[in-house]
Amino acid sequence: MNDTPPVKATLQDVAREAGVSLATVDRVVNRRDGVRGQTAARVEAALAKLGYRPDAAATRLARNLSFRFAFILPTGANTFMTNLGEQVGRTADWLASQRAFIDVVHVDVFDPDALAATLGSLSPAYHGVATIALDHPKVRAAIDDLASRGVPVVTLVSDAPTSRRLHYVGIDNPAAGRTAASLMGRFLRGRRGTVGVVAGSLVLRDHAERQFGFHQILSSEYPDLAPLPAVEGRDDNERTRSLTARLLARQRDLVGLYSVGAGNRGIAAALEESGRAREIVWIGHELTVHTRTLLLRGVIDAVINQDPGHEARSAARVLLAHCWGDPVMPDQERINIDIFLRDNLP
Repeated sequence: MNDTPPVKATLQDVAREAGVSLATVDRVVNRRDGVRGQTAARVEAALAKLGYRPDAAATRLARNLSFRFAFILPTGANTFMTNLGEQVGRTADWLASQRAFIDVVHVDVFDPDALAATLGSLSPAYHGVATIALDHPKVRAAIDDLASRGVPVVTLVSDAPTSRRLHYVGIDNPAAGRTAASLMGRFLRGRRGTVGVVAGSLVLRDHAERQFGFHQILSSEYPDLAPLPAVEGRDDNERTRSLTARLLARQRDLVGLYSVGAGNRGIAAALEESGRAREIVWIGHELTVHTRTLLLRGVIDAVINQDPGHEARSAARVLLAHCWGDPVMPDQERINIDIFLRDNLP
């Protein structure tokens, strides 16, 4: 059996096969005029026979084309967002080989005025924008303004679906919330009590949608478990620790906790300080170095995850495809919901 990979056909190979000049092949490949129909047909047949595929980067280089994208990411110490930023950096290395470049802009995404102002002040030289989005009128208007100026916007992790954004890159957040509720109900089967919900901010659509999905399933399928109204910790560990400690002190019948966003180190500290870490079922989001440790220690019971590397690459691919007029492959860009227990950690 021959394991040698096939040699990629070149334009010179096509020219030899068709019996024409290299310049003629170049005109046919790039859809330029000046080639007779019969000759063009011969070149097309040679292209098909040899399986020629143009090198996109070489084509851009030949046309002297390059693109620049802005990725707007949050400020703060959210570990998942830090991981996402690192993955954007790795994606930038790959994009550079495609003659496309990324600038990262940091902003407080919990503040609609700040996020809208950042979107509005972006240089007109950008060919596309990827942003963590707030589903807020000012942010939607800023996205729509970019779209009206011909700048495509991809929303990342959190969506603004009624805006004129080009594409959303992220998990199905209502489904993630429903998944968390199903896990909670199974883990707590046979027990009665209340379940606390800790969000970063319900202004973020991903947090609001996860809470909605969670309440939807827990309320309808697990009548012995009563979900409490969400408290908002703004993904800050100290603020989240304080809110969780208050919840633990107030709700002696608390049997479960669902953390919708970040701030997990704060929740862990409050649980362990209360002495109730082993009796309360805790389900959270995003596999990070911290949640991995909490899973291994048995403090958190399950983590629902989205792959930040896939999201960074997907946002870049969608923007690049738009610039080149190429189709987006839905299956490739679908972000899966992963469920991790301590038994299946990668």
